[in-house]
Amino acid sequence: MTSPRHGRLDRLSAAPGALFVYGTLRFPEIWDALIGRAPDRSPAVAEGWRAAALPGLIYPGLVPHPEGSAAGLFVSGLTAGEWRVVDIFENDLYELRRLRLADGRRAWAYVCAPTVEVCPHDWSADEFADRHLAAYVPQCIAWRRSRP
Repeated sequence: MTSPRHGRLDRLSAAPGALFVYGTLRFPEIWDALIGRAPDRSPAVAEGWRAAALPGLIYPGLVPHPEGSAAGLFVSGLTAGEWRVVDIFENDLYELRRLRLADGRRAWAYVCAPTVEVCPHDWSADEFADRHLAAYVPQCIAWRRSRP
């Protein structure tokens, strides 16, 4: 399985497994816009990482931080086709990497490529929900409709 644009999914087996999400994919409305449903999710934390704000963008990037921890969700039950949609949706700022979460579960995560500039402050899910979610959902729907 590969994404023609990124080639990231070639790192996954035929059974891709779980995904750790820490940004806009924490919101069921975004999942519904992208794949038509909200997959199974449960709270999760990635220790040694932080969800950094990205300059000029409304979504975050996961970056290493020795004393940090990034709250997010453990997403399971994605089909191979749904994984392909997510992989194309996650742009070239990200690399797919396997993480061990604080509770011992393992999941894939889209982490910032080392060359990506990040802000010194963390991204805020509450701020995103208050300021951007309502406008972002229709953008995600339009993006999905433009893809085969």
